[in-house]
Amino acid sequence: MKPLRLAFSGCPNDTFVFHAWVQGLIGGAPPVDVQLADIDRLNQMALENEADVIKVSVHAFARAREQYALLHSGGAMGRGVGPLVVARKDSSLRPAPSATRVTELADNLARARIAIPGELTTAALLLGLLTGGLRNTVVMPFDRIMPAVVDGEVDAGAIIHEGRFTFGSYGLRRLLDLGEWWGASTGLPLPLGGIAVSRSLPLEVQAAVDKAVHASVSWARSNPDDSREYVAANAQEMDVGVCRAHIDLYVNEFTVEYGAEGREAIQRLLASAAGIGVVPDSRRGIFWDEGQA
Repeated sequence: MKPLRLAFSGCPNDTFVFHAWVQGLIGGAPPVDVQLADIDRLNQMALENEADVIKVSVHAFARAREQYALLHSGGAMGRGVGPLVVARKDSSLRPAPSATRVTELADNLARARIAIPGELTTAALLLGLLTGGLRNTVVMPFDRIMPAVVDGEVDAGAIIHEGRFTFGSYGLRRLLDLGEWWGASTGLPLPLGGIAVSRSLPLEVQAAVDKAVHASVSWARSNPDDSREYVAANAQEMDVGVCRAHIDLYVNEFTVEYGAEGREAIQRLLASAAGIGVVPDSRRGIFWDEGQA
């Protein structure tokens, strides 16, 4: 079988999830050619149909839904673990009193200059839902956002990945956890990203990919030390403790299998985005085994 084009990020949760598959530890799994890229590039790759299997933001998936379907495993989802909105401690932007009392902050953010890690990230989508539409955003690599906030290039930043563990070391303060806000608003976990498979592949190949990702996640959770070197090699010099905390937070029961609640959360987020015109509405099934119509 010709190797599948597999693309994911170098973030610890992704390399942890895919290690067993890419290292040939999953019997019967399809062979792969691997490309690592940051999430903004992965989202663009999905729009341009440049991979057979790819990690994408849920926001980007909504834009690429005609070409891709989601797998049932491997995604990043959790409760109260969304992107953080941060600002300098001397900023006029004040933290939301709670995840349910966000009106004043939302109004102020609607007028602020905010750094986002990509237009198609779930962070950008959530900010749009919170503020009624993004108006004055600056796209930059996720690792540039906190320094930009510190330097006053922007009023606030939406930070992802390990930023939630390190923003305090930059002298920044949290204004809102968008995952907590989503959970308070919906009662559901927040779907951040998922693994998508090309609809152009035969259904039996899509099934094999779904099985391989599930097996790779299960292997990783049962043998967490096996992937340590692979994860560290791609973690951009991330502190070992931060790397471990990152995996513990974003690789959970929803990563193994979304389940009914996880699927409902994805459906709700996609419907919310379509409802305000951020993404196109679609009658396509979300998951690979929901049919092609």
